[in-house]
Amino acid sequence: MVTADQVISMIQAEMPNAEVNVNDLTGGGDHFEVTVVSEKFAGLTLVKQHQLVYQAVQSAMSSEAIHALALKTYTPETWSKTSQSA
Repeated sequence: MVTADQVISMIQAEMPNAEVNVNDLTGGGDHFEVTVVSEKFAGLTLVKQHQLVYQAVQSAMSSEAIHALALKTYTPETWSKTSQSA
């Protein structure tokens, strides 16, 4: 089990300037919905963006501390467009 703050720390260790929002979907600390906004995603496919995030939380995933991770990844530009249309 990990906390939302620990997930944020893991991701920001790999992507220091990222905005990270974590929602514990079950309250059990093992199913998370994560939104990451980072310049590092610029020019990358969605798969590559997700791979960067999975790499950041790999230790928690491989130990099964995190069982499920739903990802939403954005560049600051796409986030701006998405949040304005919502």
